Amino acid sequence: MKRSVHSSLLILLLLQLLSTTLAAKAPKHDLVRKSCVHASYPDICLRTLSSYGGAASTPRDLAQVAVRVSLAHVRRASDFLADLKAGGRREQGALRDCVEQMGDSVDDLSKTLAALQHLRRGDDFRWQMSNVETWVSAALTNEDTCLDGFKEIDGKVRSDVRRKITNVARVTSNALYLINLLDE
Repeated sequence: MKRSVHSSLLILLLLQLLSTTLAAKAPKHDLVRKSCVHASYPDICLRTLSSYGGAASTPRDLAQVAVRVSLAHVRRASDFLADLKAGGRREQGALRDCVEQMGDSVDDLSKTLAALQHLRRGDDFRWQMSNVETWVSAALTNEDTCLDGFKEIDGKVRSDVRRKITNVARVTSNALYLINLLDE
């Protein structure tokens, strides 16, 4: 009988601990879900940011997380592209240009992240937001330009580049959407 009471108390304690933990995480996950619902790519937004939901308690935190995720995707894409073996001279040139554009995107997203970390409402808020939006838009343009370099090239390298860069562009587009929510 005594053992049964101890087991019951232990189960109740574990249930209370679990419910407290879930309750603490729910509002942060709700922020991700609520913020991603109208993003350009809501499924990607939810999938890429849900695991970071605990790190974001405000829309600005979530925008920073989205930029970090985008930055990580760009870096991985850049490494992937640098390792690709191109066949012809034209393909090699397009690949080299694409790697350079991904480097520019890393720079743009790094500046974005630094600016978001220091973003404050005040007299220069609009100017700061304009810079942030410009840098993320430039990163998106770099990604589009990379794809443009492969328009007249056929083959596996083109499809590999398209797949990787399209994914990066979607994550970056979602980051821009979340940044734009800060301006509302």
